[in-house]
Amino acid sequence: MRIIVVGGGIGGLALAAGLRRNGFDVAVFDRDTDVAATGGYHITLDGRAQSALRELVAPEIFERLLASASALRLRQPDALWDRRGRLLGHGRDLSGDVSVDVDRITLRTLLAEAVGADLQLGRTVTAIGRAADGTPQVMFADGVPVRGDLLVGADGAHSLVARHLAGGPTNAPAGIIGFSGRTSVGDLSSVERQRLGTRSSLAIGPRGAALYIGYLDPAGNAVLDAPGLRAAVTVGPTYIWGAMFPESAATDAMRAAPDEVLQQELLTWFRRVGWSERTLEVIARADPDSVAAFRFNAASTRARDLAPWPAGVITALGDAVHATPPTAGMGAGAAIRDAASLVANLCEVAAGTTALTVAVSRFEADMRLRGSEVLTMAMKTVRWILATDTRLGGGAVVAASPILAAANRIRRS
Repeated sequence: MRIIVVGGGIGGLALAAGLRRNGFDVAVFDRDTDVAATGGYHITLDGRAQSALRELVAPEIFERLLASASALRLRQPDALWDRRGRLLGHGRDLSGDVSVDVDRITLRTLLAEAVGADLQLGRTVTAIGRAADGTPQVMFADGVPVRGDLLVGADGAHSLVARHLAGGPTNAPAGIIGFSGRTSVGDLSSVERQRLGTRSSLAIGPRGAALYIGYLDPAGNAVLDAPGLRAAVTVGPTYIWGAMFPESAATDAMRAAPDEVLQQELLTWFRRVGWSERTLEVIARADPDSVAAFRFNAASTRARDLAPWPAGVITALGDAVHATPPTAGMGAGAAIRDAASLVANLCEVAAGTTALTVAVSRFEADMRLRGSEVLTMAMKTVRWILATDTRLGGGAVVAASPILAAANRIRRS
């Protein structure tokens, strides 16, 4: 059986790695010319995503992944702050959490290694369809088609494959524009290092402004004592942050700003809505080359709306089906679990116990439930942020913040 995968992101490469490991003939096509040239910064893999990866890649690849990852159990509990830097509360204890954080580039590079020569870079798919005999095929700019028994779209939120299947877009703007960057912990003042600590934080304010700050340290918070296997792009303690604002003409203009001025535009926006310099230090001292802007897209949270097509020899997975904002940190893990589910179902086809379209139908049914779960979690945070952009919500944040901060100080005293 020959499987064509369109898209060499995390989901597509995880799928191809699993197919290759199980003896399938697979070809992955991606427009990128370098797997390290990828957006995003770090990915959280919970126990379910890690279990899926263990099924998809060879043990030595999985070992190198964990050797390059940062353990959540070694972090301080997450914190919630207001725009002045006042502590409002803490999250749950992480000491029993099996989740890990890993650089997106590191994960993609290791998965590409597992796929090997079956990954073809610099190949942009321009159209998909079927040959005269009904076989699915992809077309490239050179006009030469490539055929397979099954075609899988893993080409992200703007998927050509999913759009073909659904007859239109499978997601829509979520109403938030995001800005991300990286800041070395050592570049911050000692006071701010102590405040932020070795944890992830979320700071909120009125007017829909929010700032997430994640902590990543693959060496200091290593999952495995195997420095010789470490392939992490992040080599020292780093805060990986994401700023969020409601989408508007103004934020769209800021998103289009040249890279060299985007960082200052971002700081100006936060100052305009009343954020203190203390809370903005992590942005002000970021690596300017790391600052980027992007739009949050989201599919429907309803399972029945996901993959709204009859099962056949063309399907899709990951963000192509259930585009998920990064606000729950579960999108990449869900794509990996999609890949493991599809591989397991295709193994039954190869064994002669299930027909191909039945296997695809079972996979898509499972994916709809999984996509609905992660989208529901991610959209809770999105809606919460957007609520602070209303007069009532913004006023509530301003009024409640000093009260919550005072109550937190009393609890700690």
